[in-house]
Amino acid sequence: MGMDFSTLRTLISRYCVGEENWVDSRTIYIGHKEPPPGTEAFIQQRYPDNRIVSSKYTFWNFIPKNMFEQFRRVANFYFLIIFLVQLMIDTPTSPVTSGLPLFFVITVTAIKQGYEDWLRHKADNSVNQCPVHVVQHGKVVCKQSRRLRVGDVVFVQENETFPCDLILLSSSRDDGTCFVTTASLDGESSHKTYYAVQDTKAYNTERDVDSVHATIECEQPQPDLYKFVGRINVYMDNEPVARPLGSENLLLRGATLKNTEYIYAVVIYTGMETKMALNYQSKSQKRSAVEKSMNAYLVVYLCILISKAVINTALKYVWQADPNRDEPWYNDRTESERQRHILIRAFTDFLAFMVLFNYIIPVSMYVTVEMQKFLGSYFIMWDDEMFDDELGERAVVNTSDLNEELGQVEYVFTDKTGTLTENNMEFIECCVDGHVYVPHAICNGQVMPGAASMDMIDTSPGPEAREHEELFFRALCLCHTVQVKEEETVDGIKHGIHQGKSTSFYISSSPDEVALVEGMKRLGFTYLRHKDGQMEILNREDEVERFELLEVLTFDSVRRRMSVIVRASSGELYLFCKGADSSIFPRVVSGKVEEVRARVEHNAVEGLRTLCVAYRPLNSEQYEQVCHLLNAAKLALLDRDKRLAEAYDLIEKDLILLGATAVEDRLQEKAADTIESLHKAGMKVWVLTGDKMETAAATCYASKLFHRNTQILELTTKRTEEQSLHDVLFDLSRTVLRQHGGMTRDTFSGLSGDCTDFGLIIDGATLSAVMRPDQMDSNSGNYKEIFLEICRNCSAVLCCRMAPLQKAQIVKMIKTSKEHPITLAIGDGANDVSMILEAHVGIGIMGKEGRQAVRNSDYAIPKFKHLKKMLLVHGHYYYIRISELVQYFFYKNVCFIFPQFLYQFFCGFSQQPLYDTAYLTLYNISFTSLPILLYSLMEQHINMDILKKDPSLYRDIAKNSLLRWPIFIYWTILGVYDAIVMFFGAYFLFDNTTFTSNGQMFGNWTFGTLVFTVLVFTVTFKLALDTHYWTWINHFVIWGSLVFFVVFSLLWGGIIWPFLNYQRMYYVFMQMLSSGPAWLSIILLITASLLPDVVKKVIWRTLWPTTTERIQNADKLYKGQLSEFTPLASLHAPPKASSHRRGSENQRNPPNPQRSESYNKKIMFTRWQRTPDYRTFTPLLRFADGSHHLKQGNAYSGAGPETSV
Repeated sequence: MGMDFSTLRTLISRYCVGEENWVDSRTIYIGHKEPPPGTEAFIQQRYPDNRIVSSKYTFWNFIPKNMFEQFRRVANFYFLIIFLVQLMIDTPTSPVTSGLPLFFVITVTAIKQGYEDWLRHKADNSVNQCPVHVVQHGKVVCKQSRRLRVGDVVFVQENETFPCDLILLSSSRDDGTCFVTTASLDGESSHKTYYAVQDTKAYNTERDVDSVHATIECEQPQPDLYKFVGRINVYMDNEPVARPLGSENLLLRGATLKNTEYIYAVVIYTGMETKMALNYQSKSQKRSAVEKSMNAYLVVYLCILISKAVINTALKYVWQADPNRDEPWYNDRTESERQRHILIRAFTDFLAFMVLFNYIIPVSMYVTVEMQKFLGSYFIMWDDEMFDDELGERAVVNTSDLNEELGQVEYVFTDKTGTLTENNMEFIECCVDGHVYVPHAICNGQVMPGAASMDMIDTSPGPEAREHEELFFRALCLCHTVQVKEEETVDGIKHGIHQGKSTSFYISSSPDEVALVEGMKRLGFTYLRHKDGQMEILNREDEVERFELLEVLTFDSVRRRMSVIVRASSGELYLFCKGADSSIFPRVVSGKVEEVRARVEHNAVEGLRTLCVAYRPLNSEQYEQVCHLLNAAKLALLDRDKRLAEAYDLIEKDLILLGATAVEDRLQEKAADTIESLHKAGMKVWVLTGDKMETAAATCYASKLFHRNTQILELTTKRTEEQSLHDVLFDLSRTVLRQHGGMTRDTFSGLSGDCTDFGLIIDGATLSAVMRPDQMDSNSGNYKEIFLEICRNCSAVLCCRMAPLQKAQIVKMIKTSKEHPITLAIGDGANDVSMILEAHVGIGIMGKEGRQAVRNSDYAIPKFKHLKKMLLVHGHYYYIRISELVQYFFYKNVCFIFPQFLYQFFCGFSQQPLYDTAYLTLYNISFTSLPILLYSLMEQHINMDILKKDPSLYRDIAKNSLLRWPIFIYWTILGVYDAIVMFFGAYFLFDNTTFTSNGQMFGNWTFGTLVFTVLVFTVTFKLALDTHYWTWINHFVIWGSLVFFVVFSLLWGGIIWPFLNYQRMYYVFMQMLSSGPAWLSIILLITASLLPDVVKKVIWRTLWPTTTERIQNADKLYKGQLSEFTPLASLHAPPKASSHRRGSENQRNPPNPQRSESYNKKIMFTRWQRTPDYRTFTPLLRFADGSHHLKQGNAYSGAGPETSV
C-alpha cells in the first residue's frame, strides 16, 4: 500500500502543537478569516495564549515543591531522619532537640521563598492584565493582554508597548513606517524604523483594516531577535499576491512605539512563544560556593558520626560479651528485649548512638547562616556610599543567599549601553582638512563663548578651506536617518518650528547621528526637516537651503558606512558618505588624508567614537548609472543583500575626503576606575553588548578595559568570510600561546608589563558558529575548547552584536568550564535578564531601560561605580565572616561532642549522656550562638578604606581560600585537641575521689558540668581572640553570653522546677563552684586548650605573615589611621624578580588621564602640517605627584601601578 508519509506528517504536525521539530512554519489567518475557497485548506492551528509566566510556584504546588527543594539539601534531609528516629525508638535525648530547630529553618525558608514568588506573581499579573486594543468587526474593543490570540489585529498608539510579536500592517504615517525603541530588548534606546506591508499600508481606519483578507506564513518561534523569515499572501479578487516579510516588518514584544501616532498590526507570536520570552532564562535556585563547602564538610562529619556510632555499638557488644558485664542489676532488661534478635538490638543501639552524637552536625548552624545572610543584607541596603542622589535610590538585595559569593567573583560580564555608559552621546569636535572645531570653543578661527578657560591658537582658513568646511557641515546635516520631532506639548500648547528657528528635537536609530546633527547645530548649521522628499537646512546666515533626497545607501555592519545622494537647489548632484575610518580611507582619491588620519587616531586613543566624512560630485550620466544599479539589486529575489552590497561597492568610490568627527558616549562616573580596580583584584571583565563592534570597542578603550598596548584579536564575521573559522581559531590560538609559552593568564598576577596584553573581539554570528559548529566538519568538536583557551589568555574580551540568549550562553560556557569559576553578570535592560539569571551572581542597574533587570537580579545598584564597593568591601567582609562562622561552628561542635564519645568508654557504652538535656539543647541555641552571629555581622578584619584602596587584597580570599580542606582539617584537629584536654584534664584532676569542703563526693553530673563549663568558656574565648573589630555590642554579647550561662546554671540547679519529673542537676552547679580545685581546673584547662592556637598564630604572623596580617599589624601601629599615612604597596609580600621590571615598565608608560577626569587642560590648535601639533597639557604637579605614587606603587608584583593611600 503506497502512502505519502510527508502528507501524513504535515497533517500530524498541524494538529500536534509543540512538535517544533516537525512543524517548520505556521500559517496565520489575519482577523481569523478563512481564505477564499479553492486557495488552500483552512486548518486552524492552536497556539498558546498571551500570558507571561515568570513565577516558580502555584497555590497548589507550593508546599510539595518547596518541601522537595528544601529536603534536597543534605542537612535538612539528615535532620529529618534523626527527628524520625527519635520519634520511633527510645533514645537518650528528646525529639524536641532536633524537631524544633528543623521546623524553624524549614518554615523561615518557605516563608521567604513564598514571598519572593508572590512578588513575581504580582508582576506577571500586572503585565498579563494590562489593557490592549483589538480590531473586531470594524470596531476597536479593549481586551486584557492575556486574552490576545494569534491572528488578532491590534491597534497601538504612541508611547505604548507592544503586547506580543506583531507584523506591521499600516501606520499613521503616509509612507507606512513607524519608529520604535527596543531598549528593553537589546539595550539600544535609539529609534529604529520599521516598515508596513506594501499592500496594506494604505489601510488607515478600523473598517479598512477589518476588510483585509490575507494569510501569513512564517517560521516557528525562535529566540534570535534579529532574524525573521515569512511571507504574506494578500487576496485581491481571490488571487493571492505574495510579499516577503523580514525583521524590518516585525515589531517585538517589549518594544515601544515612538514618534508615530498609531499603528495597526497582526499578532503572530504570543505569550511564552514571543522572542522576548524565548530569551528568558528559567529561574533556578542559586547556591553559593560556601554552601557547597558546608555540604562537603557535612558529609565528612556525617562519616565521623557514623564511625563513632559503629565503634561504640561494636565495643558495647564486646563489653557485654562477658556475662558479668551484660547488664547491671539496676537496669535489668525485660523478657521481650532479651528475645529480640541481636541484629535488631545492635541496629537500635546504633541509632541511639547516632542520636546521642548527632549534635556534631549542628542544625543551628543553618539557622545562624540564614539569619546572618538575611540581617547582613541590610548593611548593603543601609550603605550611604551606595545611595545615588540623582536617582534617589539605594542598593537593593533581592536574594540574601549569595552575600559571600560577592567575595569570590572571578569573571565579571557587563552590558555596555546604560551600564558602562550613560547612553548619552555628546559631540566633542570635528576636524576639517586638519582644522579642529570644538563647539562653543573655536570655529573658523573665531573664539566662541564659553572658551575663556581654554588657551587657543588657530590660523584662519582661506576661501577654499571655507568652502570645504561648509560642505563638510552640509554633509553631516544631510547624511543621516534622523527624524525631527516637530511638536512638543508644553502646558497643553503645541510648540514647533517658529520663524525658521527650530525648537524641535531629533530622534534616530543611532544616538551618534543625533549627536552629530546637534553638533552641527551648535556650529551654525541646523537640520530642519525632511518633508516631501526635501531636506531643509538653516545655514549660518539664517537662510534655508533645500536638497532633494534621491537615494539612501543604508548603513550595515559589513560596509561600516552609509551614503546619501542629494540634489541641491542649484541642480548639482552630490554623494555624501560617512563611516568608519577603515572603510572610508581606502576609497578616498584626494583630500588631506594624513592630517585627518592622525587626528582620528588621536581621538580613538582617547576612547572617542570617530567617523570620517567624504563626498563625490556626480553628473547626470553617473547618477543614471547609479539608479540602474540600485533598482536592479532591489528587484532581485535571490541574494538581494549580496546584490545590493555589490551595487553599493561600485557607487561608493573615488571619494574626496572632507574631515572627521569625534563623539563621546559618556562613561558612567568612575566606570574606568571601577574596571581598573576589578582587574587589580584579579577579576576578568567581559563586555557583552548588542551594539556595533566599533562603538563597543571605543567604549572599551575609554573604560580602560583595553589599553593602548593591548593587541586586539578579532574573531568576527568579516574575518571568517576571508578564511575558515577553523583557520582563524588556530591562528589566534597560536598567537596567544606563542606569547605566553603555553601558560594561561591565570599564572600571571594580573596584567603585567613583560607580556603582551591581548584583547579579544567576537560577534554574535561567529559565537553561534563556535558554540554550534557544522556537524559535517570533522575538526569542529574542539572549537569550544580552543575558543576558551584563547579567552583565558586574554586580559579582556568584548562580545558585540549579542542576542540576549547568547549572553547567557557565554556566561554558561565560562561557568561550566573545567576551572568552574564564580561568575557575575551586571546589566540594566531586559536584554540582560538571561545572563543575570545564568551567572552565579546577577546584578541589575537602575538605569533608563525599565526595571526588568532589577526585578530579576540578586542585587540591584544605582550605578556601575557601586560595584567596586559591593565586591571589594561587602563581598570581602561577608566571605571572611561566613567562612569563620562555618569553621567555628564545626569546631565548637567537635569540642562539644567528642567528650561525649570519650565518656562512653567510662560508662560501659550505655548511651549515658555526659551533659544534662538542658545543656544539650541550649548549647548551640543560646550559650554559643549569639557571639558568632554578631561576629558574622560586624567583623572588619581590615579597615574599609584600605580594602577600597588596595583591590589586590581581594586575591587573598579568591577561590574559596578560607574554606579549603587544610584549614578545615586544622579546625577539626583543634576541636579534637580541646575536647581531649577538657575531658582528660577534668578526669585526671579528679582521678582520686575528691571531696568538696563539706565532704561530699563529685558525681557524674558534676563531672559533666565541669567539662561543659570549660567548654563554653573556651569556645567563647577562642572567638574573642579571633575578633579584630571590637565595639560595645561585641563586648556586651560575648561577655553577656558567659554571664547568661552562669546565671542559667545557677537558676536551673538552684530552684525546684514543678514541671520536671526529675531534677538531676539540683544544686550541682553551686556544689561544683564551692570547690577550690574546680575553680583551679577550669582556669588551667581553658588556658591549656587555647595556648597552642595562640602560639601557632604568633609564630605564623611573625615568620610567614600574609598581606592581610601585615596590613593589620601596620594599622595597629598607626592606630587605625593607616590609610592616611603609608603606601599599601610597601606592605605586600616581597616582589619576585620580574616585578621590578614590570614596575619600571609601568613607570615608563604611566596611564593616560581619562578624558572625563576634571584636570585643567590647555588646548592648543594649530594648522597641521606633516605631523599633528595638537597637545593636551596636564599640570606638572600631577605628573610629579603621580610619579611618586608609581614608585611606591610598584614595589610588588601587582596588576599595574598600585593606588597609594
